[in-house]
Amino acid sequence: MRSSQVNFALIFTAFIRHAAGAAVASSAPIVALQYGSFQGVTTGNVASFLGMPYAQAPVGDLRFAPPQPPQAFEGLYNATAYGAACFQQANTAPAIDSTLPFNLSSGSTLTNQSENCLFVNVLKPASAVPGDDIPVLFWIYGGGFEQGDSSGNPGNEIVERSLVLNEPIIFVSVNYRLNAFGFLASEEVAQAGLTNIGLRDQRFGMQWVNQYISAFGGDPSKVTIWGESAGAFSVGFQLVLDNGDPQGLFRAAVMESGSPYALRNVSAGQPYYDLLVDYTGCTGQSDTLACLREAPAEQILAAVNMTPNSRDYTEHNLAWQPRLDGDLFIQNPQRSVLMGQYAKVPIISGDCDDEGTLFSLGNINVTTDEEFLTYINIEYLPDASPIEMLAVGAAYPEDPSLGSPFDTGDANQLTPQFKRIAAFTGDWQFESPRRLVLETMSRTQDAWAYLYRRGKSTPYLGAYHSSDLSDFFRDGDYIGMDAIINFATNLDPNAAPGLAPNVSYLSGVNWEQWASDPVAPPLLTFQDPAPAINFTTDTFRDGPTTLLATLALQMP
Repeated sequence: MRSSQVNFALIFTAFIRHAAGAAVASSAPIVALQYGSFQGVTTGNVASFLGMPYAQAPVGDLRFAPPQPPQAFEGLYNATAYGAACFQQANTAPAIDSTLPFNLSSGSTLTNQSENCLFVNVLKPASAVPGDDIPVLFWIYGGGFEQGDSSGNPGNEIVERSLVLNEPIIFVSVNYRLNAFGFLASEEVAQAGLTNIGLRDQRFGMQWVNQYISAFGGDPSKVTIWGESAGAFSVGFQLVLDNGDPQGLFRAAVMESGSPYALRNVSAGQPYYDLLVDYTGCTGQSDTLACLREAPAEQILAAVNMTPNSRDYTEHNLAWQPRLDGDLFIQNPQRSVLMGQYAKVPIISGDCDDEGTLFSLGNINVTTDEEFLTYINIEYLPDASPIEMLAVGAAYPEDPSLGSPFDTGDANQLTPQFKRIAAFTGDWQFESPRRLVLETMSRTQDAWAYLYRRGKSTPYLGAYHSSDLSDFFRDGDYIGMDAIINFATNLDPNAAPGLAPNVSYLSGVNWEQWASDPVAPPLLTFQDPAPAINFTTDTFRDGPTTLLATLALQMP
């Protein structure tokens, strides 16, 4: 099949004219795919093809529907700028923001938003041609399944860095639908087979890569999927889809602050579906889903903005997120992991030290032990027994010296329960699922782990969620970036043997696999000041995270 793809993926170097008749210089990179030809742009050593449609516009009858193959077109498609972002949910900083010594606003600044947003970007070495069989990094952005866009983390510097390491890679990113447009959930949606559309977009993007990346010089058999936050959760979910069959779409995975976690049933999304139906005037219609498809997109988005977001009191109990649907997910994804129903591919998984702090600013009205336990019971553990809730309270006590930001003593106690909530939610959503994944998958495949502890002095937040992105994408010391490039190339994050220290920051570093020490699994640990790193052991809060894993496996 791969040879047939190369046959239709012709690379043109002659002069081409736009449909409007404007001449295009022969130096502009052009690639022809089965459904049309695209003109990119070369900057430095990187050729970029941006904003290419990988599926039809999901509007009209295709709203809330699985992605469909892109339509063929005539002429030359200008692929020199990122396409429109998918509609973003409003996500403003909590009121407490005004009292903090920094700005926490997370409202989207993207001005180019559209329902027509299923675009793919390919950044490759300018010299790459079909037949080079270059490894591929497939990036999935984060944003709580509410916000995010592929333009937020360009891969130019990663491709440039890969050339320095003599390990060229191709960087691919796709947009996927968000909030209600990507994760609508209700009985009506489930019956129509239209659940978890955002995850289906991601999978469709991988299929696009499998079919077309050889035209850019990439190897469809050497794809590593990588994501951060909701993108990392997505990577984890992709590992367990189809009972763990990757369908030849990827050979390795990187989860940066996120692992497969316990999902709620589709029924948990019903109240938000009903809100959209009511707001758009679809109440009483015989087919409310068909009515929603005809409603103005702006009206749907206005209703979405009335629902909780990740900075609100409900925190990680999101209104719009993947759901157990009896289709993509027939059981709790963490049970799938324990049952061995996951892709047997090498993995890297890591978290920041204080994952919960950033999300715990919207519930500072929780100030007593009783309110803490009630909050956790309602938002995270609705089926937990009173005895189990007491166990949670004991595992995460009121003592601020044990809370997050961790290892900061009694400092950063914004409210009497702030550090306690941050400790619990960080472990519940990030650390406990990560450990469950590593403890299980390290028995069947190569697995490495890291911990990000830079920025611990940041008031109230410490080494907070997403603070590690710069070290993997830009303005960092290349430790994280080099590890990802090495991993995509060699299925091992360590530097290739013989690479000079002045070339790779990982030269001379021996990053052992997580399972190399069953008693004290090693964590590559990012420390202050950069570029300091060392190795710590993955044993911190072992008892509490084990308790949380036990409770999570009971859901639903």
